Amino acid sequence: MEAIKKEKGHNNKQLPGELKDEVIQRPKYALDTVDAATFRKWYLLMTMGRKLDEKAPNYLKQALGWSYHAPYAGHDAIQLAIGQVFERETDHLFPYYRDMLTALSAGITAGEIILNGISKATDIASGGRHMSNHFAKPEWNIHNVSSATGNHTLHAVGVARAMKRYGHKGVAISSQGESSVSEGYVYEAINGASNEKLPVIFVFQDNGYGISVPRKDQTANRKVADNFRGFKNLRIIYCDGKDVFSSMNAMYQARQHALESSEPVIVHASVVRIGSHSNSDRHDLYRDERELACVRAHDPMLKIRRLLISNDILDGENLDALDQEATEAIAEAHRKALKAPDPDPASIHDFVIPEAYSSERYPDGIHNEEGEKIKMITALNETLKAEFRHNPDTFIWGQDVAYREKGGIFNVTKGMQKEFGAGRVFNAPIAEDFIVGTANGMSRFDEKIRIVIEGAEFADYFWPAMEQYVEMTHEYWRSNGKFSPNVTIRLASGGYIGGGLYHSQTTEGALATFPGIRLVYPSFADDAAGLLRTSMRSRGPTLFLEPKALYNARAAETVVPADFEVPFGKARIRRFGKDLSIITYGNTTHLCMQAAEQIAKDSGRDIEVLDLRSLIPLDTDAVMASVKKTGRALVVHEDKVFGGFGGELAARIADMAFEHLDAPVKRVGSTFTPVGFHRNLEEAILPSAKKIVAAAENLMSY
Repeated sequence: MEAIKKEKGHNNKQLPGELKDEVIQRPKYALDTVDAATFRKWYLLMTMGRKLDEKAPNYLKQALGWSYHAPYAGHDAIQLAIGQVFERETDHLFPYYRDMLTALSAGITAGEIILNGISKATDIASGGRHMSNHFAKPEWNIHNVSSATGNHTLHAVGVARAMKRYGHKGVAISSQGESSVSEGYVYEAINGASNEKLPVIFVFQDNGYGISVPRKDQTANRKVADNFRGFKNLRIIYCDGKDVFSSMNAMYQARQHALESSEPVIVHASVVRIGSHSNSDRHDLYRDERELACVRAHDPMLKIRRLLISNDILDGENLDALDQEATEAIAEAHRKALKAPDPDPASIHDFVIPEAYSSERYPDGIHNEEGEKIKMITALNETLKAEFRHNPDTFIWGQDVAYREKGGIFNVTKGMQKEFGAGRVFNAPIAEDFIVGTANGMSRFDEKIRIVIEGAEFADYFWPAMEQYVEMTHEYWRSNGKFSPNVTIRLASGGYIGGGLYHSQTTEGALATFPGIRLVYPSFADDAAGLLRTSMRSRGPTLFLEPKALYNARAAETVVPADFEVPFGKARIRRFGKDLSIITYGNTTHLCMQAAEQIAKDSGRDIEVLDLRSLIPLDTDAVMASVKKTGRALVVHEDKVFGGFGGELAARIADMAFEHLDAPVKRVGSTFTPVGFHRNLEEAILPSAKKIVAAAENLMSY
């Protein structure tokens, strides 16, 4: 039998400027190369998967679970091939929600599949925390991926980058439907993989539909893989995903090419979707009976059964026996799964974020060292270099961070590539999703890896990365504590620079609403250094917001001990007082201190200024202690008052210290407008010492 047939419209002759030929030159799998035992294994896996696929909806009907099920029937051959080619000792696999047979073929058992489907506490993928039909086994590098279709392509690219950096012989395999290829981050992933020449296999399982949307509404090309034919260093292989030989040869050749050439490969598998998109879809509303009959006629199970019988490999009796073996195995797995415990509601707060690095020398994040004061930008640069020397498995990338003597727009990373090399310090495309998503992926390769990224050149430009940011925040919880990205996301934040839109906004009000990430916002050079060191030594993700107006500001200069550390969740009193508590952070810390000094000079009133430093976790004890001491609270931040983080602070104070208050909790922040470019507009919008003085005096006279 011919292993791979040439697709109509494609030929073996390579045209000028064309990519590598997509026709497989070295077929490995054919009738005369596969023994009967292997055929038995393949058929048993295929029939086991199909019986599970057909049984899954019954759990929902019986109110036992599996409330989301995306049937894979019609994708059988390519999914078998993905799992068979995957090497759990060396490779990383990122299956999508329709990859049930991929999971089985890779070694996940029927029992583990059922536990996932009915969301039991012993589900190896997530302990019932993630949606059913999301298959994973982290200890085998079969990753727990998101419901946001296709975004795991970036994670596959990231882990492949680590493979290349560490000289590891393995591949990353990312699987998805053809419609998810329309997502922008998929293009970013494939562009990045081709540019960096990474060993990634992108499998497109093309069944012609994105739920009810036909392929023709997704792309002008008949085959979505053709959208990438202009990419350099990229191999494209087309196969019949309904045919075992075609699929096995495609995946085998893809893995060999990725390993030998360290280049990405797209495997475009033509399949059919026999059922609806999922159990919440009715495909009879958009597919007529003629189409459905044609689809059923191309059922891969019918094809493999006919092949085995007609070639005297296995007869009908043997195949019926294998069918019965699969039925009995699933029945036994079902009985055991029903006895498994459900998730404990008391566990919802487990695995939100890993425990942070603990400082023994500076438990409160305060030092008394004397010496020469340095700028915040110098403190950040020197701390980055010190931590790169401390941990050789530390990496940094972003836009403009590594070009000769340039180190980002603000030169925070100046000199780093020169000292640590392009393998650890390098530039990224102008693709914020790619920057964050590949950090998530690269950190999966080894727990010892620590990654720092400039998520965007300015915090205002971070929004394209929001999906990957959200993904990063719930990785630890979703995987039931199996994985958390060890990533510090640095963003130059805030105004007072005359930057206007996209250069002067502060974003913590929006970004703090996602559980699973730490968020810090220093005001002084020593705190910037100490918080950065703690971030880089901790497990789990940290959002590190840097007030760029303070990078070179004299007011933010301090002495910075070489080993200084600031624990998360430790506020610092910048000015002691008894008449009013001002709770603040970032740029406005300095404005609050100016306002407090002005009030002391004018009226003798004594204002306490509490610098939070860390928003998540929040030092609630310090806030309450200060408010209970003074009886009045003014919350000041640079972000907008409406929807800003100060609303959470005010609510907590009102809830936890109401009986100690002598006046309402008040807030000062930006107006509910964007930050304007002209200095007159910026001044009218952002908080100022004058505005803080007025609010404080009003509150003290209440």
